[in-house]
Amino acid sequence: MPLAIPLALTLSTLLPVSTVEAQSAGMAPEDLYGVVGVADPRISPDGARVVFTVERVAEDARSRERSIWITSTASGAEPTRLTDGPSDSSPRWSPDGARVAYLGRDSEERAQLHLVAPSGGTPTPVTALRQGSISSFEWTPDGTAILLTLNLDPEVDEPLVEPVEPEGPVPDIVVVRDAVFASDEAGYLDERRKHLWVLDVQSGSLRALTSGDPAWNDEHATVSPDGGRVAFVRDASGEEYDGGFDRGLWFLALDGGTPAALDTPAGRVENPVWAPANDRVVYRSTPERYARPHLYLHSLVGGPRVRLTAEVDRRPENLLFHPSGRHLYFTADHQGTHPLYRLALDGSGATPLFGEDGAVSSPTISADGSMLAFTYENELYPPEIWVADAEGRQPRPLTRFNDELLAGLDLQRLEELRFQNPDGFPLQGFVLRPHGFEPGQSYPLVLNIKGGPGGMWGSRWFPEFHMLAAAGYGVAFVNYRGSSGYGHRHMDAVRRDYGGADATDNLLFLDQVLARHDWVDPERLFVTGGSHGGFLTAWLTTRTDRFRAAVPQRMVSNWISEAGTQAFPPRAMQDEFGGTIWERFDDYWGRSPLAHAPQVTTPTLVIHSTDDRVTPIGQGQEWFYALRALGIPSEMVIFEGESHALSRTGRPVNQVERIRRIIEWFDRWDERP
Repeated sequence: MPLAIPLALTLSTLLPVSTVEAQSAGMAPEDLYGVVGVADPRISPDGARVVFTVERVAEDARSRERSIWITSTASGAEPTRLTDGPSDSSPRWSPDGARVAYLGRDSEERAQLHLVAPSGGTPTPVTALRQGSISSFEWTPDGTAILLTLNLDPEVDEPLVEPVEPEGPVPDIVVVRDAVFASDEAGYLDERRKHLWVLDVQSGSLRALTSGDPAWNDEHATVSPDGGRVAFVRDASGEEYDGGFDRGLWFLALDGGTPAALDTPAGRVENPVWAPANDRVVYRSTPERYARPHLYLHSLVGGPRVRLTAEVDRRPENLLFHPSGRHLYFTADHQGTHPLYRLALDGSGATPLFGEDGAVSSPTISADGSMLAFTYENELYPPEIWVADAEGRQPRPLTRFNDELLAGLDLQRLEELRFQNPDGFPLQGFVLRPHGFEPGQSYPLVLNIKGGPGGMWGSRWFPEFHMLAAAGYGVAFVNYRGSSGYGHRHMDAVRRDYGGADATDNLLFLDQVLARHDWVDPERLFVTGGSHGGFLTAWLTTRTDRFRAAVPQRMVSNWISEAGTQAFPPRAMQDEFGGTIWERFDDYWGRSPLAHAPQVTTPTLVIHSTDDRVTPIGQGQEWFYALRALGIPSEMVIFEGESHALSRTGRPVNQVERIRRIIEWFDRWDERP
């Protein structure tokens, strides 16, 4: 993959002039209430307009309100609101650009598909579902129908009819028959499965396209450019709900018939994308759960199957064909950034186009292939809508919803720190200086450990860093072994070595920070992290007493009990640890912080949520119990009704309180001169 290249983009392009100048205010937790979420841009077929969603914190700070907006792609245009909300999403242009379809709630709070003119007016509902829900949808090329993925009980064949209510009292139970029985987003799973339906836009009638087989889901559905076929993904082995990994690519005529499977490489197929000429399809394929993924270009008329990413050691996302069919776009994590790339169709590699100092998401392209629209963000600015030409040139923002908030804040860019660990892995970390930093003064530092271990932190909007800096703390984090964005070897190096390579890299990075930044007081170090970062936070306190205080969040304290209570099935945990808890007991228990709790001396605040099904709340409770039993100063803050995603999608009031509690705990144990 080509190395990152400098972009002709100045900071003044990203921020209003007043923000670039010196300011006095750092970012407080309460400022989170004023951040506007901008997402899901879709450029019109003629490239003249972009529709997108705007999300704001509700007045009671316990929810968010989302509506559809529209803006011209002409310079200087002002966005206008297209729908009233409060929970509208997924705007999608009709092929002729005359209508926008979106999901919005009806009077009974059911999500229904609506149509609205881009000039505004009263939206028209086009579905009246009484059972099931819409997972995704896509217009057919002629604009007369919409392909729906409905999440529906397999026994229901008329989703427009009210369900028959059972007679008598109904017990409050969940019946579990499968290894996959819960998710962090949905809680306990029911009998509903995802299958394909066709909606006639004019009449509102629905036609089932795939059967309601309870053994699998049909997902990632997309209509061919000529409107004749649908490509979709399923695991027809019947093992999906037993934790099976494999998925195949299937095809079906839009007017019905018997689905046929494509001969794809063994493993999991995802995200099929049709070539404009209708003769080829691109998809991502991963041979095993922790293997390196690749993109394949598969001919549907007898040609060869080409692996496009032999020279691209990254995980491609947001696949998008140029309308000419000559090349493909994608985004991917890359050394702290998430750029937009152009991918050659001969397997020769990818070229970065835009976003090498930040992160690009949701790219979409006009029908003539002349203009791209996408969201762009960095550590100084939340996502906004941007446009550029098809080569990523002349990028400019179309929206500036967060200018007013940021104009009153003094935010700093991250400082990069690179080093090589003793095992020969090049590592990249980042440091943020405290707000109001003065040379010659000493400051405390928070080692903030990212979760995962996959994924990556870097030049993205992450306000928690700025809030810690505003409270007087330096912030440091490293994309340790296990992180994405540095190649598959780097990402795979921590598997079956939790608490080994990942912990070592964090401590080595901390030593590098201390060696290179003399403003950091080595006697005033703190540590926090969530999910895998929560596990590592607790784990490090069993290995060292160099931290004044710790805040593990949504942590794992005991891999034995984690294996038996979390949402992932036994197959996933066995792949993660190389066997069952009986076969590899010493690994599960030996890598559990709980096994080493008597070594802890660090005052600890445990943060957990009641509805977390990735690291269930018992993990936090076991750690808190151990610390109290051992006489370690400790508290536990429990967020009721929140999931594992509290820090990302939790209720705004709880997100703010979470950050307040972290800062208050560190302040309590800091001794400032």
